Amino acid sequence: MGLLGLLRREFSFITGNYRILVISWVIMDLAMEMPQPNFQAYVAETLQGPDMALGIIGLANFLGMAAVAFPGGYLADKYGRRWLITTMTFGMALSWLFFALAPTWHFVLLGSVVSSLCLIYQPALFALVQDSLPPERRGMGSSIIQLIHGTFSTPGPIIAGFLLLQFGLGWSMRIIYLSMTALYLTAAVWRLRLKETVTSGEPIRFRYFVSAYPKAIKESISVWKKLPRSMLWLLIVQTTVMFSTSLTGVINQIYALNILGVTLEQWWLVFIPMLLTVVVASIPIGKVVDKFGRKIPLILGLFVLSGGTIIFAHGDFVTVMISMSLFGIAQLLVMSSAMALSTDLVEPVNRGKVVGLRNFVGYIVMGFGMLLGNYLFLEGTLLSIPALPFYTAFLLIIPQLFIVLFLVHEKPRESMKTTGNPSVS
Repeated sequence: MGLLGLLRREFSFITGNYRILVISWVIMDLAMEMPQPNFQAYVAETLQGPDMALGIIGLANFLGMAAVAFPGGYLADKYGRRWLITTMTFGMALSWLFFALAPTWHFVLLGSVVSSLCLIYQPALFALVQDSLPPERRGMGSSIIQLIHGTFSTPGPIIAGFLLLQFGLGWSMRIIYLSMTALYLTAAVWRLRLKETVTSGEPIRFRYFVSAYPKAIKESISVWKKLPRSMLWLLIVQTTVMFSTSLTGVINQIYALNILGVTLEQWWLVFIPMLLTVVVASIPIGKVVDKFGRKIPLILGLFVLSGGTIIFAHGDFVTVMISMSLFGIAQLLVMSSAMALSTDLVEPVNRGKVVGLRNFVGYIVMGFGMLLGNYLFLEGTLLSIPALPFYTAFLLIIPQLFIVLFLVHEKPRESMKTTGNPSVS
């Protein structure tokens, strides 16, 4: 009973909307990681995409997400979170059919745009999570999200590897995307249980997606005048981290297969240590963020990210597995601390707009980062420097560290306790 009581007390905040979202993530994450290991090979080999196809798809994907970031954040604060989340989850589910039935790489490009436009609900999703967590549980709440992603994504690469060996690259990927469609539809139905936390009393209408755009941009930008300067510096760090990781993420499989000598049959295995690391480290890292503050884990995460980047660039099958584990730790440290710090610094009424602007800037830099990473790999290969995207990403971490060290400041813990929002469930 002692242990049971401790666990019940430790996780008592998992109620209401947060619990509904947790269960929906469990369902979605069962499929989310399955296409990841062999997506690049699927586009390049099965669908015969050109050399720059991966960069073009990445750019289109993130520009689509950037296009809906402003109205997504504005509408989430103005008209509420629930409608956006539930409706667009259905849209996300159907978008995977473009991937499953694609005769050429152009259909993957179209599917990427459709799925990215459906992510207009992302600011509403983040805002609903923030609405539902008490201030003293924000680090833990963020880490639990990462724990779920890691735990229930872990079978994904294993299933992808099994299907690859049984059905080959093309058919295995089509089966995976059909499975994603079914699971996302299930999660969409489950999310219909969500309760609204912010509403003006006026129902949202489709015409608002267009008419609200100019005002959404204006308010999403003007709100930054009211925020602490540390929030602006945190935005710069977050977006440059997104840019640096996109430089390498767009070609990491192609690089491993062509440069490091990892085989297609081995590649899916490198994701397992990363996902297991996320499972093991999520809760401890969340407790560290809540107990010792936000800056120290953020700085440590950047150091770990730099180490993983260099190890991957000069690795083999074993060291690539190690680097992927380091990427998992870095992701936990950076995301948990940045999310908690952002929530500390921003009032609830402005969180949707802040997330919207952050996503807008981040998605644009990630899109061009993918295009640039693809280009740097091709040009670097011609110059006998194929690791050029990795070197560039490594160098970008240096200014990120200096910004966090000297320009980002935490909100006093006492202030959070007296002004923090109670949990909305």
